[in-house]
Amino acid sequence: MKDLNSDLFDPVMVMESEWSRAGSSSDSDFAFAFNDRNFSDRVLRIEIMGDLDDTRQDSDLCTTVADWARHRKRRREDIRKDNDVDLSLLPDEQVLNGNQPDIDDCAAYENQDEEGQEAVAMIEESPSGDEAANSNDNGSNWSMGWSAVMRVKTLHISSPILAAKSPFFYKLFSNGMRESEERYVTLRINASEEAALMELLNFMYSNTLNTTTAPALLDVLMAADKFQVASCMRYCSRILRSMPMTPDSALLYLELPSSVLMADAVQPLTDAAKQYLAGRYKDITKFQDEVMALPLAGVEAILSSDDLQVASEDAVYDFVLKWSRSEYSTLEERREVLGARLARLIRFPYMTCRKLKKVLTCTDFEHDVASKLVLEALFFKAEAPHRQRSLAAEESGSLNRRFVERAYKYRPVKVVEFELPRQQCVVYLDLKREECANLFPSGRVYSQAFHLGGQGFFLSAHCNMDQQSSFHCFGLFLGMQEKGSVSFAVDYEFAARSRPTEEFVSKYKGNYVFTGGKAVGYRNLFAIPWTSFIAEDSLYFINGVLHLKAELTIRH
Repeated sequence: MKDLNSDLFDPVMVMESEWSRAGSSSDSDFAFAFNDRNFSDRVLRIEIMGDLDDTRQDSDLCTTVADWARHRKRRREDIRKDNDVDLSLLPDEQVLNGNQPDIDDCAAYENQDEEGQEAVAMIEESPSGDEAANSNDNGSNWSMGWSAVMRVKTLHISSPILAAKSPFFYKLFSNGMRESEERYVTLRINASEEAALMELLNFMYSNTLNTTTAPALLDVLMAADKFQVASCMRYCSRILRSMPMTPDSALLYLELPSSVLMADAVQPLTDAAKQYLAGRYKDITKFQDEVMALPLAGVEAILSSDDLQVASEDAVYDFVLKWSRSEYSTLEERREVLGARLARLIRFPYMTCRKLKKVLTCTDFEHDVASKLVLEALFFKAEAPHRQRSLAAEESGSLNRRFVERAYKYRPVKVVEFELPRQQCVVYLDLKREECANLFPSGRVYSQAFHLGGQGFFLSAHCNMDQQSSFHCFGLFLGMQEKGSVSFAVDYEFAARSRPTEEFVSKYKGNYVFTGGKAVGYRNLFAIPWTSFIAEDSLYFINGVLHLKAELTIRH
């Protein structure tokens, strides 16, 4: 129960109640009091400054999210150029009456976004007579030095309503100084922010918005961030999520100013944008040109997905190198982006050992970073399967998912290689029950490549008909990759773990002279129908996993 002796506008109490709630039908509706002097205790003067490149508002210029994004990008670039001037030449405080005010005569609160714009608030001495009513004329001739006041809007406001919705206004009205008791308050904004601010102020009274277009909602969202109105940010986020997503809109949501992206209220919107991009570009090989043209935020969203359809994690590594080299021409920039942003999205533990060796010699990574990533991957590969599953489970709910296996087109394998007394390798392939079930009636799944005697080999599991074509069954095959006309004579043996001992039991032995593109194996590895193999009481699934082993030896 709330302490009856607590301050009505105690900042902690307010933050836990009004500021943390989204605008909803349960909130009080004070729309009737908006800009009504009968229900207001202060006057808000909004000084509207000329924008650096255009005095028109974004919502007037743009009809689509793509147009809005291009326009805001141009504005950001122009503002950055303007901000290159010597800041020491600009006045510390803005002059309203021709004289520099003392620091005690005004209070300023600001929250900068990435565009260098500021939310500036000042409380002034009360004008006498009708001075406030004529403030529009008086303000139009005042200059900031680098931008001029175009016009001044005057609104009647209720400080309790605004303070209850926004920490910005709460601080403005309760800073304990003499000025916080004055009737007239001035906000200074750019012309492009005017429509958004008016929508925001209306929302703080009514808990709803009149605007319905995505560009306008995004402007309101950033205004709500600047003036710390979390309920409006949630409202905008919810409406934007209900609109059809496009690549342009998804990228725009992920490239909002950092202060907006970090807000809890916007997290559902950015999550939806990431999911959309990850789903659209699930198969990056099918959309290679589009994916290569994406900005960093889009690439990060795609590579974060567990459902990325790639041949192997080696392909992810190769893509990241190709993209980073095309986007960042200098080695220093590339190393920074790879080390700080993209390396954490590559799941090195699922890369092949041959590719991990190349990581160690890749100059695109800092040597210390590459060594750490490869060492961590090798330690993971050396862990027992139950420990690997435990590590993956620990990360399943976190952003860092380096130990979580993706849905690779080619299944990862563990390989143990021997050079003496004979060239030999032992390959372990694990398949989940659902992966096997999805093979019916005529599917197949391939393993990642592994090497013996300098040649690449692979395993493939099949659902096929037995030799008499009388029933479906599980088959396992061994193939050699296409590499010229080289031939290899290989002895091979297939085995599988079986209950109740859970030890590997040999199922098939043979020998074959391989040439490029050829495969050999057994159509019915377990000598049982498919229904018996896949059944709940099958002897070959241990905790839902089929454990297969292939041993290869080169014959001389």
